[in-house]
Amino acid sequence: MLPKLEGFAAALLGSLNKTALATVAVELRSLEQTILSQARLRAVLTDTSIAGPARGEILRDLLTNKVDAATLRLSVYAASVAPAQEVPRAIDELAVAANVLSETGEFPQANLGHMAARRRVSGFADELLDEIGTDDFGTIEEELFRWARTIDSNLDLRRLLLDRDAPLESRVGTVEQLLKGKVHKVTLLLSKYVIEGGRPRDVVGTLDFLVDFVARSRDWRVARVFTARELDKSSREQLVASLKTLTGKNVELQVAEEPDLLGGVLVEVGDLRLDATTRGRLGALHDAVASKRLYESAINRNE
Repeated sequence: MLPKLEGFAAALLGSLNKTALATVAVELRSLEQTILSQARLRAVLTDTSIAGPARGEILRDLLTNKVDAATLRLSVYAASVAPAQEVPRAIDELAVAANVLSETGEFPQANLGHMAARRRVSGFADELLDEIGTDDFGTIEEELFRWARTIDSNLDLRRLLLDRDAPLESRVGTVEQLLKGKVHKVTLLLSKYVIEGGRPRDVVGTLDFLVDFVARSRDWRVARVFTARELDKSSREQLVASLKTLTGKNVELQVAEEPDLLGGVLVEVGDLRLDATTRGRLGALHDAVASKRLYESAINRNE
């Protein structure tokens, strides 16, 4: 299973009871068979020209109100993060994992290398962060940072948590004992999973990685929108829907009115900048004229 998907599944499936796990396993298996048996659906979900988040939204539209909420979230995430041609296989692997966890109470995790283990932890974080508001992100960043510094400065604690020969239960139990009731619930779960799903010798490094990951995740959940005039409710809803298809995330809007833009909107989300303003179009026209591209294209058309 892909590391990010494995981490996401560990977080979500690990929160379900045995009955729910059995339901999810059956629904995922049925979905895989449906994809394989319906050529048009399989063609869309394995089309490499369609972006991952868009594939996820296709499955969301197809499955909403038809399957368990956990099945829906797992399927959408699998379609979003797996390479296109591996989507059916990814859903099959999720079905197997849900079934194994339901029958044995264990979620088997592969022994991964340094960077793959961090990706697995990031998938676990994706699931947890999807369930909270962005107001909590700053708190979680700060708590993860302080926990990393605590481990780094305490020799005995560092020796215990970084000892791959020490029992896993003992290391996870130590984290639980030191942090429970003192930090955000997501901070606690992430700190424990760094021990369970990360590399033993990379605990501090993975925590620092998570600090940056949470910060980037927040950037992709908040869209800064600059508009020449106030956006009505319908325009806001359409913009949120479009950004969700683009990013695969529930996006919050921070809207600021900028009359100087003349018309249209300017959207900044994550590291994307979408300029659909009148001023932006006029600037592009000016650049084209200044570089003579517009003049040359006109001559070419006349010819």
